[in-house]
Amino acid sequence: MKNGPDIAQIAALIGDPARANMLTALMNGIALTATELASEAGVTVQTASSHLSKLQEGGLVAPRKQGRHKYFSLASDDVAKVLEGLMGLASGAGHLRTRPGPKDAALRKARVCYNHLAGEMGTRLFESMITRQFLRSNGEDIELTVAGAGFVRDFGIDLDALKAQRSALCRQCLDWSERRSHLAGSLGRAMLGRIEELGWARRDRKTRIVVFSPKGKLHFDELTASWPKRLG
Repeated sequence: MKNGPDIAQIAALIGDPARANMLTALMNGIALTATELASEAGVTVQTASSHLSKLQEGGLVAPRKQGRHKYFSLASDDVAKVLEGLMGLASGAGHLRTRPGPKDAALRKARVCYNHLAGEMGTRLFESMITRQFLRSNGEDIELTVAGAGFVRDFGIDLDALKAQRSALCRQCLDWSERRSHLAGSLGRAMLGRIEELGWARRDRKTRIVVFSPKGKLHFDELTASWPKRLG
């Protein structure tokens, strides 16, 4: 008998086309109903409910009730990280479902990876923080330096509140389109949230695309190039 985690069970859950489409739809960080996920998967609501039950049992999605409605989201950052890795593997192997178009280019530029910024803009932020020694390698993962803590606080993020959370503060996630890392963890989520709060960018609720305004793009360029002077 073989020992260790059973990856075949998880792979089988993700490998079904309808379930894969549902999980990909949840990568935008927005909780969706069974009806909405059925539309994404191209199946009936009854079939979608059956798939969601299996995904929930497998620990890949988590349900949430609000009033009479039931919503589903990815169960954790770990699930998102696995999905992003699989997207990179599929892209590198040439397994693309549609021909590239405007949405594809926009997704590669800036998108949501569950709850943090990905794409070209996401990897640029990560590499800037590494270069300026705001982040450093900590074995298999990364950690925030003292200088990085000052940078984060100056950006308007409550770092103490983030550290009090149970989730990891800093994680690197391999970007499927850039083949480089972007910033995940609670800090990655907070950075994207702050970018949205400042009005630099907004999420397209129908896709995973993050749209930067011209002014927001200038502020982001300043943020990733040198210590920001003005963040309004």
